[in-house]
Amino acid sequence: MNMKIHSPEGELLEEAVQLSSTTPLLSGGKIGVLDNGKPNANLLLTKVAEVLAERIDATVSLVTGKGERANAATACNPQVVGMLAEEVQLVLTGSAD
Repeated sequence: MNMKIHSPEGELLEEAVQLSSTTPLLSGGKIGVLDNGKPNANLLLTKVAEVLAERIDATVSLVTGKGERANAATACNPQVVGMLAEEVQLVLTGSAD
């Protein structure tokens, strides 16, 4: 049996990579946060949304949960999805344990 061992280090790029700008697309827009019910998801997602909003000149205009009696294992209430669709251009949701 032959075995190959590969280095996890990989190769380094010599040139800088330019990322695409999303600022014009979302500039002045509204960001929503959908708390998925996981521990600290609301705090994490709200902080990320605030930093993003500052970076692209947007506002965090809606922070909400998935609906009454919802938890991390349940689906989002359709009314909450509709509200987000009407009020914001970008929704941040999801976090893992």
